[in-house]
Amino acid sequence: MAENEQNTQLNNRQKRRRGGHGPSSILAPGEKPKNFRKAVADTLRYMGVYKIAIVFVVLISAVATIFEALGPKVMGGATTLLAEGVMAKLRGTGGIDFDGIAKILLLTMFLYIVGASAQFLQALIMTNITQKVVYRMRRDISEKIDRMPVAYFERVQTGEILSRITNDVDTLGQALSQSISNFVWAVVSMTGIVVVMFTINVTMTFIALMVIPLSALLMTLLIKISQPYFRAQQSYLGILDGHVEESFSGHLVIKAFNREEQTAKTFEEANEKLYESAWKSQFMSGLMRPLMRIVSNLGYAAVALSGGIFCVRGMIGVGDIQAFVQYVKNVGQPIQDIAQIMNQVQSMAAAAERVFEFLGEEEESEAADALQDTEYAEALSGGKTEARGAVEFEHVSFAYDPEVPVIKDFCAKIEPGQKVAIVGPTGAGKTTIVKLLMRFYDADGGSIKVDGMDIRRISRREHRSNFAMVLQDTWLFKGTIRENIMYGREDASEEEMIAAAKAAKAHHFIKTLPGGYDMILNEDATNISEGQRQLLTIARAVLADKRLLILDEATSSVDTRTEIEIQKAMDALTRGRTSFIIAHRLSTIKNADLILVMEHGDIVEQGTHEELLARGGSYAALYNSQFELAG
Repeated sequence: MAENEQNTQLNNRQKRRRGGHGPSSILAPGEKPKNFRKAVADTLRYMGVYKIAIVFVVLISAVATIFEALGPKVMGGATTLLAEGVMAKLRGTGGIDFDGIAKILLLTMFLYIVGASAQFLQALIMTNITQKVVYRMRRDISEKIDRMPVAYFERVQTGEILSRITNDVDTLGQALSQSISNFVWAVVSMTGIVVVMFTINVTMTFIALMVIPLSALLMTLLIKISQPYFRAQQSYLGILDGHVEESFSGHLVIKAFNREEQTAKTFEEANEKLYESAWKSQFMSGLMRPLMRIVSNLGYAAVALSGGIFCVRGMIGVGDIQAFVQYVKNVGQPIQDIAQIMNQVQSMAAAAERVFEFLGEEEESEAADALQDTEYAEALSGGKTEARGAVEFEHVSFAYDPEVPVIKDFCAKIEPGQKVAIVGPTGAGKTTIVKLLMRFYDADGGSIKVDGMDIRRISRREHRSNFAMVLQDTWLFKGTIRENIMYGREDASEEEMIAAAKAAKAHHFIKTLPGGYDMILNEDATNISEGQRQLLTIARAVLADKRLLILDEATSSVDTRTEIEIQKAMDALTRGRTSFIIAHRLSTIKNADLILVMEHGDIVEQGTHEELLARGGSYAALYNSQFELAG
């Protein structure tokens, strides 16, 4: 794009945010403290649409828990029958009741089969829910991107955005699918086991439950210590992705300036930070399971000791001790599972925080009094939604940074069909005027009117539908040349598409390419030259056939001969259309109906080429300097 005067302000703000002024500044962590509870609450709230299914899962888990929790107690009856039968046989008063034991074992088997089936069904439903959540989240992010203002993408690295869409959503999805189901099962299972334990022996149950507060205390302490490392891990992962994306996109520049070592060094520094935060977070969280096992074993030993004492005193049967010991072991497993789940929840919380932070970013606002499409059509002449092209700037002011105004008091009136050239030194505000006209930003003061209507009363979509743009920075997507040209108007016919290519002087070189119009452009369209890419973007604008045109250094990447040919095509294209042309090569705008000369955000001169040269002011100085430099 032509010299973009807001770059300095944006770069300064980025440096202030990152805390540095060089490549190493990308290593700065997040700007503000993160909130673990809020991240988890936001995730649960986001899953609220599936609350009925989640309640159903909890009910299934309760059923499974009841059946599995009853298993040890029922099987304890078999142990009691076996012990009583052995004692009776030794006394000569009876024998072992094998039929009764068999019935009890069959009942135990039935209970475990039903519990396992219910657990499988619960896991299946929860997996389906979590995948739907991830699907919905990806869809919401995709739709959010379309509503984001241009300022956001100028402020945030592309790789950072991609990391939130890919890494963070993947982390969140994996954690949800693995943790939610297990957490529900662990909580319900532990509750059911505790209830059954109380039915066996209250005192032994309280002894066994003494491990739970200690486990909770240890988990809380470890979470508090490890959460900053999990947060840093996700943050540095995004930073590293941004650096890699930036390095690949600018690899030619890196090689041209021999910056490979510095780029590699910056990567190593970022990678080192990621490594440090990752191993610390994994080490701290890895302590949870062994610590929970130690605490669980302590409770296990205490229950075994107390059970032996109660059995000797005749307060509890052998089968009940066997069942109780098994329950203690089973209740320890959910505690260990919850400890492991908390590791995943921490990763999930760090990722969710970044995702919801993105989803909560400010969107392009539509004015409260924006006209509906039908009202807009009636407001324009002839009842058509296509604008005539009259544009008026009334005392427009704007600043990217409130402390550094870019546009101060811009006033201009353009009649329908006029060709307007905007010229001036770098930083004068030329590109900013175009961005305000397109509503990429809204003016801080004054107003911009199209056909007498303030553009802030028109929806951005409807307003932009009247414009076609050709920028210095070409953008083509991966696909055929035909698809890229027809991006301007998808319902155009083949003949119209070819006619647009011919008007842009692109038809000849397209026919020389392998595949012609069906040639596949790669991701960055680097399999054709910069000048050829520029011609395709011009052909796209020609095909769009809009009433208002914006040409921002549209011929800067083509040779002089091709530029002359394109200029002829542009003269035909702009005839009868309101055109805004930003140009540094003033020889290309001699035939403009109106030339606006800008300096420091204000119009210092305006008129035709001949009038401005005769005046001998700023325009004449700019024009003559180009010939002096050429000489």
